[in-house]
Amino acid sequence: MIPGIGGRGMNPKKMKQMMKQMGIDLEVLDDVKQVVIRLEDRDIVFNDAQVTIMDARGTKTYQITGTPEEIEHGVEIREDDVRLVVEQTGRTEEDSRRALEETSGDIAEAIMKLTEA
Repeated sequence: MIPGIGGRGMNPKKMKQMMKQMGIDLEVLDDVKQVVIRLEDRDIVFNDAQVTIMDARGTKTYQITGTPEEIEHGVEIREDDVRLVVEQTGRTEEDSRRALEETSGDIAEAIMKLTEA
């Protein structure tokens, strides 16, 4: 632990100077509009993000603070898949699309779902 840091606080200017002596540079990005972390099944979006870059001897670490919002990715349903389900089941495009959405795009499962009903 570094003396003077923590509950009692330290002068930010002195803190920055001390970090510089240890070979650590801090940079605050002022004009950040949005930060998006894209995952396979969802995005984590920070619309009120504050970003600080810490550079310790060439290794940069990004710190993001703000309020995260998780947005789930929707399933992309291709028109070819809808037509195939229509052809195999004789159901409407609307029914076929809905079945594909409910089965996360699984064509075989959508066909089974519509032929069982």
